[in-house]
Amino acid sequence: MIHEILPHRLNNHYLPDREIEENDFILHYRENSVLLKSLGDKFEIPRKLDISEFPEKSENVFLFTFDDVPCFLVWDPLYPDKPEFTFKEISFFRTAAQQHIAWVSLAGYHLMNWYLLNRFCGRCGTKTGSKSDERALICSNCGNVVYPRISPAIIVAIVCKDKILLARSSKFPGKRYSLVAGYVDIGETLEEALIREVKEEVGLDVKNIRYYKNQPWPLSGSMMVGFVAEADENQPIIIDGDEISEAAWFSRGNLPDHSLSLSIAGEMIDKFDKGQLS
Repeated sequence: MIHEILPHRLNNHYLPDREIEENDFILHYRENSVLLKSLGDKFEIPRKLDISEFPEKSENVFLFTFDDVPCFLVWDPLYPDKPEFTFKEISFFRTAAQQHIAWVSLAGYHLMNWYLLNRFCGRCGTKTGSKSDERALICSNCGNVVYPRISPAIIVAIVCKDKILLARSSKFPGKRYSLVAGYVDIGETLEEALIREVKEEVGLDVKNIRYYKNQPWPLSGSMMVGFVAEADENQPIIIDGDEISEAAWFSRGNLPDHSLSLSIAGEMIDKFDKGQLS
């Protein structure tokens, strides 16, 4: 999956007093694109020293370390004049040969969006500032503290013997299928959310729910919690007509175009196809 980048390491330990230095990595975004340094068909995260006109008094924030090198989010407009610099649409992670570069870009993108959405206090409207001892934003007026948002969501491989239920989202282009997924609502357990989402989206009752594994998904600020569940294939499939446009049972060896193995959905589907999903 996309976040599995060993032997590379991303460490989220927060260093609030760390100031940006010449050899540090910089993550700079322009709307939905990230600034990268291209080397043929490969990419690198730029370092401060790579930017010849780096602002003397830069507006930046420490994010995390990557292979023990600090990474900073840089807010200042950057206009690198070297031909090797390029802005890549964040969706490049789906086809990137260097998975570790894609993952660092995605993790930074998650935090960048969180900072943007919380520039002002949601309680009183005052501008927020970074908390001095942990990764959080604090309001100087009312003391409201805001932490990075992580939304729990379930994703489930619904199986019946040698078949798996795959669905196509109305929001996805093309004919790519995936697993049923949805956000956990207030007051729900993960299992209750799973039962509700499956019933709402494809009209099935499931049983024998078991945990698979989880995956952080920065594009939606989610923690995807994977499960396997069983269902009787003779139940009628009733799609919601809103989030789901098609759903059907598919047999091993005859699966449609589906999610890539970079995602937990793709990994679970591939394992089912190989008879390895239990």
